[in-house]
Amino acid sequence: MSSKKILEKSEVREYFNGTGFDRWNKIYSKSDEINTVQKNIRKGHQKTVDDVITYIKHYPELTKKSFCDAGCGVGSLAIPLLRLGIQELQLSDISSEMIKETKKRINELGLNKRKIKFETCDLEQLRGLFDVVICLDVFIHYPQPVAEEMVKHLCDLSKEKLIVSFAPYTPVLAILKNIGKLFPGPSKTTRAYTLREKGIIKAANAKGFTVVRNKLNQAPFYFSKLIEFEKIK
Repeated sequence: MSSKKILEKSEVREYFNGTGFDRWNKIYSKSDEINTVQKNIRKGHQKTVDDVITYIKHYPELTKKSFCDAGCGVGSLAIPLLRLGIQELQLSDISSEMIKETKKRINELGLNKRKIKFETCDLEQLRGLFDVVICLDVFIHYPQPVAEEMVKHLCDLSKEKLIVSFAPYTPVLAILKNIGKLFPGPSKTTRAYTLREKGIIKAANAKGFTVVRNKLNQAPFYFSKLIEFEKIK
């Protein structure tokens, strides 16, 4: 791994264990202590989560499947998954603070009587084999070549399905010097990337996965392409 990539990863970890945690914890909650931009990001992300739940609740033998939420944040997807009755779930995030908050929310809601594993790690370090792997809005921290490698890595962890979302490359976003301008607060220091959909799909195809469905979710200041892949049998 290049020294540049190690530095970026360190910045992401530091951000989401500090200022970033405080900000995104409020965004992905019911707090009123957020501005208009943050409210729109909350709305957009919730659209993505709702779509994922809509996809998943129709899976056969749902409660018997194992799930991995890679980059779980503060549990905005994990909690709805557990409410569906999922019994086996692995949650990972690069931020230990995010993991602590997710665990706290799950415990407070009484959803902890399941087989749940919490792990503080980045995508590269994630190991295991699951029926369904989900990674929402995490690839924003990876440039195109690395994101494609991460898609391949996540495919290796999945026996059936892979669901990902990312900020798509568009001409409108391309003219911005930094996609971080879409997000609130001058203290956001992590780099953020838009990705070309063709590259993401090609990476999954190379691992034997095909697109089942895809959707663009957007709200002011939020743009996310959601793709559900299925392993070809």
